[in-house]
Amino acid sequence: MLTLDQLQAYLADLESDRVERTTSTDKTDKFAQAVCAFANDYPNHRQPGYLIVGANDRGEPAGLTVTDELLQRLAALRSDGNILPLPALSVGQFALDGGQLAVVEVQPSDLPPVRYKGQVWLRVGPRKAIASEQEERILMERRIANARSFDAMPVSDALIGDLSLTLFESYRHEVIDPEIIVSNHRPLEDQLASLRFFNNRAKQPTVAGIVMFGKNLRYFLPGAYIQFLRLPGTTLTEIPDNQAEISGDLLTVLRELDAVLKANIQTGLEQITTLRERFAPDYPQIAIRELLLNSVMHRDYQSNTPVRFYWFSDRIEIQSPGGLYGEVTLQTLTQANSYRNPVIAECMKSLGYVNRFGYGIQRAQKLLNDNGNLPAEFDINDKVFLVTIRRRFA
Repeated sequence: MLTLDQLQAYLADLESDRVERTTSTDKTDKFAQAVCAFANDYPNHRQPGYLIVGANDRGEPAGLTVTDELLQRLAALRSDGNILPLPALSVGQFALDGGQLAVVEVQPSDLPPVRYKGQVWLRVGPRKAIASEQEERILMERRIANARSFDAMPVSDALIGDLSLTLFESYRHEVIDPEIIVSNHRPLEDQLASLRFFNNRAKQPTVAGIVMFGKNLRYFLPGAYIQFLRLPGTTLTEIPDNQAEISGDLLTVLRELDAVLKANIQTGLEQITTLRERFAPDYPQIAIRELLLNSVMHRDYQSNTPVRFYWFSDRIEIQSPGGLYGEVTLQTLTQANSYRNPVIAECMKSLGYVNRFGYGIQRAQKLLNDNGNLPAEFDINDKVFLVTIRRRFA
């Protein structure tokens, strides 16, 4: 975070395109648009941008008292999922003679274009604007020059014809602002590239593009499927009652997982009092779903090993290739966020399969507790992430 002297200098520089001042404290859209614009760093300063709440257009404190609620709302802009990819920001508080200020420091993104609710915002001098097609293309080219995650890399032997464009059209209408779609006259390759599904330089779909819309996903990514086994006992040595390989584009896989959960969760009677009973499932469906989505979102797509979803008589095991990633440790599993596949994570959030980034495991643990199950257990090493959920009636 900047120093007090730096803050005063930014307040005085009324023409800077790295600073936005506002006296509003409740305009979340305005705050998020500013964060999006600074993250895109269209002028290519490669330096942070600053949203200063509590200062007027003359750069003077407006007598604001900064509350904890305001600071929490500003910090939540990072992870509420409306700004994608997730921005890197920090929030600070300063006290000047004329009042208090809340300052949001936003780092330039390595993965532009960054969107807020489907729109790309930029700084044009001292004001904000929605990016034109040419401006968005410049951001796309800048992203290609930056380091990429594996899911943003091109698939060497894939062509645009290996993608289902019907699926892409459906996805685009779900996640992009309708006005942008109506005014969009770019070639299809550019439209795919703007969402990181196509690499314009290589003229090939990316890993995320193949995962989302691939007609033959396992030809390009052999391990990108889920192996499901339903076993009558507690060991893998028994003959399965049911088995399946759940594969295909991501939307198909997620729909099939929902069907598997509904078909296998059993409901029994629970005695509450002498005269009262209630129906309760052996597993809370949403908790298992959250943990499965976590395995799909964070798995190592370079591995030829599938996600293993084993349903025993006394427990469920979900094992995904790829251990902990980035800054996450076993101790910070429910607090820290690092994304091995940020493009795929963004897709799942945009489609509503993930409600808030970083809360899936916390939510699952709460639902398990509310249902009377033991907490999920985690066994993690450098190569494998295993979660075990104990059956409620075991």
